[in-house]
Amino acid sequence: MALHQQTPVDPDVGIPDLIRRLADDSKRLATDEVRLAKLELKENLHTGARGTVWLAVAFGVGVVAMSAATIFVAALIGRMAAGHMWVGALVTGVIELVVAFVLIKKGIGAFSRPSYTFEQTRESLKDTQAWVAAQRAD
Repeated sequence: MALHQQTPVDPDVGIPDLIRRLADDSKRLATDEVRLAKLELKENLHTGARGTVWLAVAFGVGVVAMSAATIFVAALIGRMAAGHMWVGALVTGVIELVVAFVLIKKGIGAFSRPSYTFEQTRESLKDTQAWVAAQRAD
């Protein structure tokens, strides 16, 4: 919760001065809100880019590893099935589809973890709205 300072009221200040002060405060507040939104956007983009790079690296390594594992497991199961390599290839394919499904679910879950909304900006706007309402009430 932000603390708001009460501005002392000067009875000699005219309406034009008060309007000018309000306009200056509004400009400063709008600039601060835009700056906060930019900082949040930059942070969220950085987090998203880092996650995307890790997924791309994992995909590349996974393709190479799964190719080698596919050949090995298909040949192993084919030998155990009395030389029927098609059985080994079929069983290996089913196993790989199950593993792929699990990994895709994990990857999608990794993207859903960080919040890509402007929570701090929204909270700050609520504080600003409350402050403006309090100033109008005075």
